[in-house]
Amino acid sequence: MIAESIIYVIVLIALIIGTYTDFKTREVPDWLNYGLIFVGFGIRIIFTTVYHDWTYLLNGIFGFVAFLALALVMFYAGQWGGGDSKMVMGLGAILGLELSVNAFLIGFLINIFIFGAVFGLLFSVYLAILHRRLFAREFNRRFAEKKKEKWIVWIGTLALLLISAFVPLSVRVSLVVLAGMLMLSFYVFIYLKSVEKASMIRWVDPERLTEGDWVVQDVIIGGKRVCGPKDLGLEMSQIKKLISLKKKKKLKKVLIKYGIPFVPSFLIAFTVTYFYGNFVFHMLGIL
Repeated sequence: MIAESIIYVIVLIALIIGTYTDFKTREVPDWLNYGLIFVGFGIRIIFTTVYHDWTYLLNGIFGFVAFLALALVMFYAGQWGGGDSKMVMGLGAILGLELSVNAFLIGFLINIFIFGAVFGLLFSVYLAILHRRLFAREFNRRFAEKKKEKWIVWIGTLALLLISAFVPLSVRVSLVVLAGMLMLSFYVFIYLKSVEKASMIRWVDPERLTEGDWVVQDVIIGGKRVCGPKDLGLEMSQIKKLISLKKKKKLKKVLIKYGIPFVPSFLIAFTVTYFYGNFVFHMLGIL
């Protein structure tokens, strides 16, 4: 269909641009995100007018509202930055949400979570290797500090494995899986925190800050708090204030936490959805 083809081409171009900027600057420009939202609604209004079919516009509204809710949850949970969240809203508007099980947007959403997790894990491994000395030092330090937690996890895992030897096979499998998850989650937690500390936290000049950057620790000047972790991302007024403070020689740098670029995982998820549909359904042979 011509309408779908036009939409998919626009989305592909936007995701390629977003992937490039996310890798290069760890930011997705507002002109791209807001442009995607306006183009999404604009093109759906055009299709509604040309084809005399209100479902084009309604699907765009449904998609925007659904992905707006998702974006808010992921942003306030600290999983996505402002740029990622805005892009998801734009994708919801332009792709639209059809009320069916095999809807493209539903498959796209499921694929985002699957390939987002895989991409995030692989990218964290890349960061750990890139900063291997700092990572190793941080991992060893954190592991040494978790003496009590380490013994609790080890004893708990051993207890579950011992209990599994005296229960029916159906229960035994669940206990073994639970023991593995308990042990794995402990090391994964230390690993992720070590990667974050070694690779994602940096001192940055105020002039290099961008709207939405996450501040690691409170910036307090003259007894007044300028910004901090509770802000959920810097605002432009705060950045201007920080630049002004640096010019007055009251501040040098700000400690910022950079997240993993997630837009590339959106591109991967879109490509998989286009060629294979819902990845879970495809693997299970459904639809």
